Amino acid sequence: MIFKQFILGPMGANCYLIGCEETRAAAVIDPGGEPSEVLAEIKRLGLTLRCVINTHGHVDHIAGNRAVKEATGAEILIHAADAPMLTNSRLNLSSFLEDEAGLLAGPPADRELLDDEVIEVGHLSIQVRHTPGHTPGGICLLAGDALFSGDTLFAESIGRTDFPGGSAETLIRSIQQKLLVLPDETPVYPGHGPMTTIGDEKALNPFL
Repeated sequence: MIFKQFILGPMGANCYLIGCEETRAAAVIDPGGEPSEVLAEIKRLGLTLRCVINTHGHVDHIAGNRAVKEATGAEILIHAADAPMLTNSRLNLSSFLEDEAGLLAGPPADRELLDDEVIEVGHLSIQVRHTPGHTPGGICLLAGDALFSGDTLFAESIGRTDFPGGSAETLIRSIQQKLLVLPDETPVYPGHGPMTTIGDEKALNPFL
């Protein structure tokens, strides 16, 4: 699997470029800031970007959607429950960041995702795991043996639940039912901060 990580935007959100080695088809997960670096890497590697996948609809994970879509024609994918956030600055919290407010009106989703759906990117299959709690439509993505956890699960922490639509009880249940059932050696690439593994989070995460 092609894999590149970027840290974008003022909140330091992790953005991931993943793809199929054989077909050179690719996806970008959470372009949350100026994506010029990501677009340059796509060109350098000779990739065809099929889609942008947002793990949820907060500003720091969707701010680069328009620029990536306009540059590549890629479809924007997000869970159905968070789709309204893409075009609403109040829902995606960009209206609270005065210098970012202009970034966040649209574009809307081209495809709304559901739990257990599989996104095909060349020969790479990406499974959607709906993990509400941080937002109602938060998702994690299982690609090969790697988990991209958005703001659901971090190294020794979990996502905030004090934003509109958040629920600590729901988030913990999502993690227990959808993530901790994966093998301990599963690498976890979160929306912020360093990578971890499922086994380390079972052993070390104080919230779990």
